[in-house]
Amino acid sequence: MDTTLRDGEQTQSVSFPPTEKVSIAKALLQKLKIDRLEVASARVSDGEKEAVKKLNDWARTEGLVDRIEVLGFVDHTLSVDWIKDTGGQVLNLLAKGSLKHCAEQLRKSLQQHVADIKQTVAYAISQGLTVNIYLEDWSNGYKDSPEYVYDMVTMLQDAGIEHFMLPDTLGVMSPDEVFDSLSDMIARFPATKFDFHPHNDYGLATANAMFAAKAGISSIHCTVNCLGERAGNASLAEVAVVLKDKLGMQVEIDESQFHHISQLVENFSGKRIADNTPIVGADVFTQTSGIHADGDKKGGLYMSALTPERFDRLRSYALGKMSGKASLAKNLEAMDIELTVEQQKRLLDRIVKLGDQKETITPEDLPFLVADLLERKDYSHVELLNCSITSGLDLESVVSIRVSINGEIKKSSASGNGGFDAFISAMKKLLIEPEFDFPELVDFQLRIPPGGQTSAFTECVVTWQDGDRQIRTRGVNTNQVLAGIGATLRMLNIKLHAKDQH
Repeated sequence: MDTTLRDGEQTQSVSFPPTEKVSIAKALLQKLKIDRLEVASARVSDGEKEAVKKLNDWARTEGLVDRIEVLGFVDHTLSVDWIKDTGGQVLNLLAKGSLKHCAEQLRKSLQQHVADIKQTVAYAISQGLTVNIYLEDWSNGYKDSPEYVYDMVTMLQDAGIEHFMLPDTLGVMSPDEVFDSLSDMIARFPATKFDFHPHNDYGLATANAMFAAKAGISSIHCTVNCLGERAGNASLAEVAVVLKDKLGMQVEIDESQFHHISQLVENFSGKRIADNTPIVGADVFTQTSGIHADGDKKGGLYMSALTPERFDRLRSYALGKMSGKASLAKNLEAMDIELTVEQQKRLLDRIVKLGDQKETITPEDLPFLVADLLERKDYSHVELLNCSITSGLDLESVVSIRVSINGEIKKSSASGNGGFDAFISAMKKLLIEPEFDFPELVDFQLRIPPGGQTSAFTECVVTWQDGDRQIRTRGVNTNQVLAGIGATLRMLNIKLHAKDQH
């Protein structure tokens, strides 16, 4: 079960508007093929209700409405009616899974709490809803007051509840504790369907999910990109891959969609994942060490079951101060560039030197380095001869440029929301579609070297979407806008060179 849209939305500063929530839900259900999807908490807001209604309306036409679940509360009719109004069919009821929570937060006995639960469950079933139940703080409840947990489950066995969902609410359990406690619960209540809901406070969520499955649990709760309160929940991508590779379990999820879904949630949530995030991170299929590249070239010595092709991604070999001959050779081979041994040595020396200066070298930079090495003009289709940028407070920026395009001098000017936007507009006037299809900008990053002063070089790395491929280009300048302009000129030269070759 994925709970990105419910528990994941409890991440600090994350809130998905209705259109985003519906888009994510559709991708999870149709593309990733998730089994169950928890999408909201009942009675939160009018906007939440609108989103859930839209989602249920769509899911009903696709035959998927029974996969959509909503968290509700022990409030007799209120949560049930809210879910019914949205066209929902499944209630995930939040109850107290520890004596401490029941006694101190509700100030009720177990018997009183169970009576309230049964009242809400009975009403939900009478309204045609399927009911699952969360035993909130179950991990602490099991450790501190196990008899409370046993008695609660026993008293609710005949209430018509489908899944008893056992959360490690504060992420305090270890894998051994998960295995022992869940094995005990399954042995005591063999006819009961149990879910496990891990959190990642100790960084053990994926391992705990694995040990829950080993113990025989029937459902695991996850989120995309490990979103969730505090340190987040278990990563959906990690858990699915671990269950398949390490436990030999059949998983119906479409692994080729992990990266796409991760980027979708990253963009909508505003929470960037680390580049080294397992499965979905930007760098996890990039070899940096020259030794690794050499081993791969000679026999795939540094490859595992986690191949990039499995997840519809590509392996790359980073260029920098740790690059060796094999790293360079892999990149040259991918671009069909042939160099002599001496030329490769000179090029590698240049790459290592740039790496020492903390320069980021992308594969798209490589042809420029090669062209510079060979003193060729293949990548000088567009040259910026002069550029004037004017900006002011509460005023649009204005750019005037003089450029050489394939040897022809041209002038252009434009205004825009900032100097970079104005420059793009000016260039679009010169490179008119359909003769030139201007790529879409999808990412723009600026940085200076650690400890850099205000006069330091700014490195700008821009990612462009050019049809079905992405291009990353880099510009370096002490002026941030001109660094972005430099990256843009490199992109334009790549495009024009490819067109010229064609």
